Amino acid sequence: MSNRPDAPDRFNEEKAAYTVRGSDQPDLETGVAAIRKTVKQLPVRPGVYRMLDAKGDVLYVGKARALRNRVTNYTQVARLSKRLQRMVAQTRSMQIVTTNTEAEALLLEAQLIKRYRPPYNVLLRDDKSFPFILLREDHAFPQVRKHRGARRFKGQYYGPFASAGSVTRTLNALQKLFLLRSCTDTFLATRKRPCLLFQIRRCSAPCVGRIDPEGYAELVEDAKSFLAGKSTQVQQKLAGAMQAASEAMDFELAAVYRDRLRALTFIQGTQTIAAEGLGDADIFALACKGGTMCVQAFFIRGGNNWGHRSFFPAHTADVPEAEVLASFLMQFYEEVPPPRQVLLDREVPEAELVAEALSERAERKVTLRVPRRGDHVRMIRQAERNAAEELDRHLAETSTQAKTMRALTELFELSEPPQRIEVYDNSHVMGTNAVGAMIVAGPEGFRKNAYRKFNIKRAETVPGDDFAMMREVLGRRFARLEKEDPDRSRGEWPDLLLIDGGKGQLNAVTETLECAGIHDVPVVGISKGPDRNAGREVMHLPGNREITLPTNSPVLFYLQRLRDEAHRFAIGAHRQKRAKSMASSPLDEVPGIGPSRKRALLMHFGTAKAVRGAALEDLERAPGISKGMARSIYDYFHPSG
Repeated sequence: MSNRPDAPDRFNEEKAAYTVRGSDQPDLETGVAAIRKTVKQLPVRPGVYRMLDAKGDVLYVGKARALRNRVTNYTQVARLSKRLQRMVAQTRSMQIVTTNTEAEALLLEAQLIKRYRPPYNVLLRDDKSFPFILLREDHAFPQVRKHRGARRFKGQYYGPFASAGSVTRTLNALQKLFLLRSCTDTFLATRKRPCLLFQIRRCSAPCVGRIDPEGYAELVEDAKSFLAGKSTQVQQKLAGAMQAASEAMDFELAAVYRDRLRALTFIQGTQTIAAEGLGDADIFALACKGGTMCVQAFFIRGGNNWGHRSFFPAHTADVPEAEVLASFLMQFYEEVPPPRQVLLDREVPEAELVAEALSERAERKVTLRVPRRGDHVRMIRQAERNAAEELDRHLAETSTQAKTMRALTELFELSEPPQRIEVYDNSHVMGTNAVGAMIVAGPEGFRKNAYRKFNIKRAETVPGDDFAMMREVLGRRFARLEKEDPDRSRGEWPDLLLIDGGKGQLNAVTETLECAGIHDVPVVGISKGPDRNAGREVMHLPGNREITLPTNSPVLFYLQRLRDEAHRFAIGAHRQKRAKSMASSPLDEVPGIGPSRKRALLMHFGTAKAVRGAALEDLERAPGISKGMARSIYDYFHPSG
């Protein structure tokens, strides 16, 4: 969400905002005074409150059944935990939004937490959206495909799936089972003969009429039945069709049905778990150790297991486990449609209110349940085991990562372990389609939502000059930082810069930073050693200092991972830009030439080059091109004519 309105459009609510300004010093007395001044103006009705610091940044978002009563609690400092006392000490103003019901307040609270990510709220720390299977219904021959993001297309969405891999495996099996097309509408419209997917029996080739709309619609209905959990019904239908084809001596058709039955058996074998009677449900279990918490989620749709994923909520210190789980649920379902049932391994606070809010979110009844007996309890136990095992792995990885970061701090003589490492690389082919790339890493791994790519566009940057490209990328990056975060309060400034390159690249970066008046950001260049062998890298530091590490050094392995990730991201950005440029045409720049005329010209002349060299008379004879348009095209390519 890029905009920050006080309340979402879906709430038809009365809004009220109150702002109180106070001292900039972080002390309890000033914070309590700001809160008390706000309390005097508060109504006794449901709503959401935001604690703001002296800069106006959100410290905490909370909901209340009665705003005045809830906010008053923050003035009773002795009853607050140390965490909340620190929050009150930093509070300098508050903003209040009233709602019609407490359930609306709970939904609004989750939305604002996701938007502002306050430091004193429990946060669902996950920047990856969930993949879905989309069955588009805006075409006579519906397409089945993987989908992420906003639901812009008309059709049925099935999910969430835990990973792209689980979606891909299911899609492959669905293609074998139901022979639905996965190609785009354009590809479908331009085919003259079946593609390879038809040859390997993964598509019914509606593009060339190998199946009529009625037969294809039947396949679509079968696919919907299967994805809705009616796999037994589909299996019986396929088995009957195979038997009928065999009795009719049509063994080739019988073999097709046999292969589709095998695909169905594969899906059932990989997805079905003991979930009889469960239907659509999500299962959550929480494990805690050493102050770190892990939430394990299983996604069950139609009795099929569509994968599981682990989450590690942030800001959970001194927060009860059940409260963490409740907050997690509301943030999780801010972007994922809730199923009809949510199974939990423990009771959560205000469970009825959470269920009411989720029901409002889903626009149908959603129930929260803690199973006590039967197969569902075994499923909960399985989720608990997975949560505990994943937490142990996470803690082991975190411990190793912490040791590596401490060693990195000592190696480069940093004041403290870096919280934000930025790594830069460039990619181009002979100076063409040049891009710069920045990746970001921290103590918890790569932060892919912070990655950036830079199109090299300054006139003074000579194509192919790696040093000039690095100067442009770093110059633009830090000019923006100085503009958007001059006091370095948002955590966007790097604690360490890593440059893929040797002395030349390092000097280009240090000169750029010095010109910008930045002298306190450590910079290190990483170059391949003799014969450019991995494992013999040289670290270049300002002052002509060089460091080499043993080939089995954990720090070296970590630096290699960072450099390789930057290299991967840079090459990917370059390939995207190159593919886009290759797909472009000189005709795209001609005024008045849209997709239809461009298609007509290419069909008539064959290539854009032929259009450019065509005589005026030839252009006038092209279908759909008037004499005036022909003259415009000719004049564009022959300005002196």
